[in-house]
Amino acid sequence: METYRILRDLALIILTAKFMGLVAKKCKAPMVVGEIIAGLILGPALLKLVEPSDFISQMASIGVVLIMFSAGLETNLKELKKSGLIALLVACIGVFVPLVGGAVMYMCFNGFAGWGTEEFFKALFVGSIMTATSVGITVETLREMGYLSGRVGQTILSAAIIDDVIGIIVLTFVLGLKDPANDSRAVLIKTVAFLILSVVCGYIIYRIAKWTDARYPHTRRIPIMGLGLCFILSYIAERYFGIADITGAYIAGIILCNIRDASYIDRKISINSYMIFAPVFFVSIGLKTDFTKVDTGMLMFSIAFVIVAMLTKVIGCGLTGKLCGFKWIDSLKIGVGMMTRGEVALIITNKGLNLGIIDPSYFTAVILLIIISSISVPILLKLLYSKAPDPVT
Repeated sequence: METYRILRDLALIILTAKFMGLVAKKCKAPMVVGEIIAGLILGPALLKLVEPSDFISQMASIGVVLIMFSAGLETNLKELKKSGLIALLVACIGVFVPLVGGAVMYMCFNGFAGWGTEEFFKALFVGSIMTATSVGITVETLREMGYLSGRVGQTILSAAIIDDVIGIIVLTFVLGLKDPANDSRAVLIKTVAFLILSVVCGYIIYRIAKWTDARYPHTRRIPIMGLGLCFILSYIAERYFGIADITGAYIAGIILCNIRDASYIDRKISINSYMIFAPVFFVSIGLKTDFTKVDTGMLMFSIAFVIVAMLTKVIGCGLTGKLCGFKWIDSLKIGVGMMTRGEVALIITNKGLNLGIIDPSYFTAVILLIIISSISVPILLKLLYSKAPDPVT
């Protein structure tokens, strides 16, 4: 009987997620927003047709790993090398300012705490949620206006890619502090050790994958090997280094992103991810969202969370752009373009919930941030470009 219930739940999740995703797309919002709303509709918040379960949670965890693997595969290392110092500085300051701003905002609501305390750790985690940029909406907006190839557009694109890499490293470090037995030096050593191991072993794996790809191009064994690498690195990261499994998945994607069939691997992986695992993950966010715990205090926190998350990106990225020689209005374009949040913010929040760091009610703040930033950024960019068009290079 339980098996039939699981099949029914999966059918409801996949069909409702697809329908609401299409509705969101028609409304010029990211499809993930519609999929999250599907979870709200199906879950305890409204119809109560689907209840959160261990099976759905495990499916969602696989979905997160596949999403981060695809993100790694889509990383363009050649573009990162070309982006230079400006994009790197924009990304670094664009991570640091939201991290600090989010931590301070959390402590304003919950009291200031010293280093090493549980509350200080929670503050850092909330700040880490704010670090990630989802540039998909920005890129699509700039492409529609014909400004993606401009200096500002390329700076935003490159900085967003670097931003994700730094954001994952920050998350890895922050999560490593969760265990009271760990001190910051031990966490840093583990993080650096994993990154060094990833570089050394990653180069060897890359050479093997490149040889295999040249010998057996466009065959199904290539994505199967890629998927196996994704899962084993996720396991090693979590089991032996105390690092988030999504970090291992992301690095697995980066290792393979420069082989000839990287896009082929991504397409094959995306079939499973797009059809079942990713919808289950995003719907599970809605299923976990508990509006009964959203009191006046949490509502005020959510509003402050959205304001701080958006302003810190504008301040951090925008001022860095100005210091790097951009005009004020172009610096503002960079800051606004980096404001959007999406999948990575949800993934980080979900990780915190699974580890017992935060309460499900915090999803309200993150979902609100994604919706508001997704709607406001295209409008603001069009307004800014109408006043000061960017010469296309």
